[in-house]
Formats: sequence, C-alpha cells, structure tokens
Amino acid sequence: MSNRLSVPKTYKLFIGGAFPRSESGRTYEVISPEGVFLANAALASRKDARDAVVAARGAVKGWSGATAYNRGQVLYRVAELLEGRRAQFVDEIVQQTGVPTAAAAAEVDEAIDRWVWYAGWCDKFGQVAGNGNPVAGPYFNISVPEPTGVVGIVAPQDTALLGLVSAVAPALVTGNAVVVVASERFPLSAISLAEVLATSDVPGGVVNVLTGSPKELAPWLASHPEVHALDLVGAGDLDWVDLQIAAAETLTRVLPPENGADAAAPSLERIAAFTETKTVWHTKSLV
Repeated sequence: MSNRLSVPKTYKLFIGGAFPRSESGRTYEVISPEGVFLANAALASRKDARDAVVAARGAVKGWSGATAYNRGQVLYRVAELLEGRRAQFVDEIVQQTGVPTAAAAAEVDEAIDRWVWYAGWCDKFGQVAGNGNPVAGPYFNISVPEPTGVVGIVAPQDTALLGLVSAVAPALVTGNAVVVVASERFPLSAISLAEVLATSDVPGGVVNVLTGSPKELAPWLASHPEVHALDLVGAGDLDWVDLQIAAAETLTRVLPPENGADAAAPSLERIAAFTETKTVWHTKSLV
C-alpha cells in the first residue's frame, strides 16, 4: 500500500508567456457545485492587469507582423494540443460545473472546432474584408483590414472553456494581442488552456489570462490608454455603461455585452470588430 501524497495542481495567472502568482498574493477558493474544494485560483489585481497590458503591447508587433498563413498554423496547433488533452478538460469542466460528462465533452469538442474555424479564416479574412476601390484617376486604391492592437476581454462567465475560446480566438486572427478576464466561477479551464497556449507556437504575451473578479479588473482595462478595444461579451452583470464611458476617455472601441445562445458565436463580424481599415493609394505605371 502506497503512502504517497497526491500533487494538487497550482493554478496561477498567465502573463507574458509565464505563470506568475498575483502580485497581491491573493487567491480565492474554487468550489464544485457539491461544495467540494477544487483549487485555489489567483485573484488578479489591477497591477496584474497593467502587467498583462504591457506584455500584450509588446507582443502586438511580432504577432501582427507574422503572415496570415502562419497565424492560421499557430491557431490550428492550439486545436491539436487541446485535442490531445481533451480528457483533462472534460474532467475539469465536470468538476467545476457539475454538468454530465457528455455535455462537458461536447463543450470541449466545440471549443476545439472553434479554434479550427478561426484558424481557417486567418489567411482568408483579408480577401473578404478588403477590396480594391474604384477611383477617378491613374491609381490603385486598396482597402485592407489591420489589427486594432491590444484587446481587453471579459469572457462569458457561464461557461468554463467554450466562452473563453469564443472570445479570444477571433481577436487573434488578424494579429491582435489579448488580455482576458476568465470566468470567475469556472477559472480552472482557463489556466489549463493557458498551459496549452504556452506549449504551442503562440508567442508569449499574445494571450494573457487573468483570473479573479471581472468587477474589479474590467474598469482598469476599460480605462487603460494602451487597451485599444474592449470586448464586454461576458460583462452583462457589470455596470457596463460605466465601462463604456471609461473606454471613451481613451477612444477605445467597445463591443457591448451579448446574451443568450448566440453570445460569442463564431462569426466574421467578431473578427472585423477588432480591425481597422487601412486604405493605400499607389500610382499606376503609364509605361
């Protein structure tokens, strides 16, 4: 008979490709629906949020400078690794949410499929959203979508994995970097996903995951001058009007909360929401 002690998993934040504890040292307990203690999750502070924005800002240039084809390969690699750890994610979702195993498996499968769906659009979206414009003169006039920059996200709070993936993946397609506040009730899958990202080809800082209170963290993301877009898809229970007002102070574009089954559903509109259109003029050769 073995007397070996189990090694419980430590869940930390994911900032700049590393897994730090909250600078405040704070944690909170994650409890199953049956009242069973599952883990301590890091309770991120405003300093952690600022550090995550700095990491994201530093990652934008390299990620947006990669080819669209390469970004597609990277996002597909995330799906591959998530598929390989499918059983772990199913078990984690069952423990956190109490849903049947079949429902948890369906959520993981849909999350994997969503990574694949957005990966496929990386090298196609520019052709759909961009175009050549007719002009009166000997010029080429071409409009192309470009990334906005750093996107702050409050992930859907009622799912452990699918809502997070649905909010993060479209922002990455065109080259944005992300700071996401995960579900407060179900944060464990978010950090496990961060482990997948850390072992994939996603550059450090492109995705930064904060666990804790959206009510505490969202105002700091909304008002941060280096956050260029704010996705409030999971902020329906917050005072999101105040968040919009704070974002307006720095001219940050805002996606308001969404509710119901279609919240964060895969769509080209979610990709376009984090882009800006750049128009280029070039003279035609007269030779």
